[in-house]
Amino acid sequence: MPSFLKTMSITNRFVTEEYGAVVVGAGHAGCEAALALARTGIKTLLLSLNLDSIAFMACNPSIGGTAKGHLVREIDALGGEMGVNADKTALQMRMLNVGKGAAVQSLRSQADKHAYHARMKKTLENTPNLTIRQSEAAEILTQNGKVSGVRTTYGEIIPARAAVLATGVYLNGAVIAGEWKQSAGPNGFAPATALTQNLIDLGFTVRRFKTGTPARVDGRTIDYSKCERQDGDTGIYPFSYLSDGVPQTQTPCYLTYTNEQTHAIIRANLHRSPLYAGVIKGTGPRYCPSIEDKVVRFADKERHQIFLEPECAGSNEVYVQGMSSSLPHDVQLAMYRTVPGLEHVQIMRYAYAIEYDCIDTLAVYPTLEYKHIEGLYTAGQINGTSGYEEAAAQGLIAGLNASLKLRGKPPLVLRRDEAYIGVLIDDLVTKGTNEPYRMMTSRAEYRICLRQDNADLRLTQKGYEAGLATPARYERFLQRKAAVERIAQKLNERISPKLCGDFLTERGFPAPAGGVSYADMLRRGIAIGEIEEAFGALAGERAEDIETAVIDVKYEGYLKRGLEQIEKAKQMEDRALPPDIDYEAIDGLRLEARQKLARIRPANLGQAGRISGVNPADIAVLMVYLSLKK
Repeated sequence: MPSFLKTMSITNRFVTEEYGAVVVGAGHAGCEAALALARTGIKTLLLSLNLDSIAFMACNPSIGGTAKGHLVREIDALGGEMGVNADKTALQMRMLNVGKGAAVQSLRSQADKHAYHARMKKTLENTPNLTIRQSEAAEILTQNGKVSGVRTTYGEIIPARAAVLATGVYLNGAVIAGEWKQSAGPNGFAPATALTQNLIDLGFTVRRFKTGTPARVDGRTIDYSKCERQDGDTGIYPFSYLSDGVPQTQTPCYLTYTNEQTHAIIRANLHRSPLYAGVIKGTGPRYCPSIEDKVVRFADKERHQIFLEPECAGSNEVYVQGMSSSLPHDVQLAMYRTVPGLEHVQIMRYAYAIEYDCIDTLAVYPTLEYKHIEGLYTAGQINGTSGYEEAAAQGLIAGLNASLKLRGKPPLVLRRDEAYIGVLIDDLVTKGTNEPYRMMTSRAEYRICLRQDNADLRLTQKGYEAGLATPARYERFLQRKAAVERIAQKLNERISPKLCGDFLTERGFPAPAGGVSYADMLRRGIAIGEIEEAFGALAGERAEDIETAVIDVKYEGYLKRGLEQIEKAKQMEDRALPPDIDYEAIDGLRLEARQKLARIRPANLGQAGRISGVNPADIAVLMVYLSLKK
């Protein structure tokens, strides 16, 4: 027991058993953090304000989407739970961007939000080394610059050697709609009001962000005949490499649109919008604006897409995606009823905005450990991100790095060329964010190498070596890796002109003078389905394995150039910068560069070069400095 606990007054307080780590918050980040710790042998306590809010989908009842689907596949490849849970509770699954390149295609599932919560809660409850407790954290206890425990609002002292903060949007949460404002978390859950001051005392810079959610309406009052039906896909692979497939029976979603009448009601009531009246102070997500923001910012657009999505199988509640709002309730009802199909709709839960506290992530290492307190990690929306997937990815990395540290092993830091998770975290800790951060494929400069179909080939080895990916998962990875290599070898086998001549000439290609490989045919634009139907070379191989090998063949030239760029970038990443370097003493560095470098303290030259305000000349000075020090 830490010495300070022996001497302190314990009036109205009691000391519990000691844990290796305490995870504060049980949203998508907290669940992955707790599982990563417990599954790697660390005795872990997960604190939640309300056990009914574990893995709760406070906004959209979906997992994945553009770029976010990549994150889920990477979480799964490392040994996380989100992909498995999404597959088991999916109402519908779709592959987005199928008409575009393989690098930007992304999985998205419509989840049964109640089943998602229930299954994740059950998974947590039955995980060895993991205890779940309903309680609010009030203080992160430290001793000699290290985490020593957590104090709850009840006065309970929990000794621990590490803590992961995954507080979501609950820190000083305030829900706002029109003139009404209430201290609350999402969906009527209580806010966390005790921890923010402690974070400030620990040296964190605390900021105020804002997000929002649309109304939930009674599906029985929707006229679906006026909407476009959106069915799911059945011939696609799931999120998890452990799942056998996607549901063959799926629930439809529906598409409708706003119109000029909708927009007129919104414009006429902007003076009652807390967003435009100055009531909302927090910074909102630029890439997920409210409907009133869309109408103002995109005044030339005659309509906006609205998706009607079921919340769960056992309820009539329907999520109205695309109409997030903080307008007063009477205005909401009026504007919703202008949308085709919603003319007689009944609102079950009104839309609202929510403000919350978060931190400046420039004070966080790429491991997600706070630079000023050893053993203190942050993950999810406390880091200024938006989205379940971004939160879960950070939670897994924070929990796994806390576990690796407690086990005396090197940390896991994914580079930008290794994973979308690496891009996400590097952006946060190197560039910071002044608005809720959302992952997009455009943020990844090596996205042709970071496809969702090859996430396991990139990451499962790392997850296994870190102790998180199970032997069963690792064995499946080895089988898939061998299959992809086997298929690639078959695709490069050359077949005689006699066997392929008619096949090629029938498709407008000249008769070959020599042997032609299946890979050559693919590069000529012939679909693998046609090739397989004619020659049957890949009989018995799994569709997902064939897809990965085929993509590698078709994008071979781009991949080669990408790998060359990666090798050049790695040379910079491998040039480590001493953690105690005195940037003020380095002649030749500009003032702005000195200030930024001293504040962020990059781990290497690569990270230093990505800091806003540090230019190539500054990097050249650092390279000279390192050479002289060597």
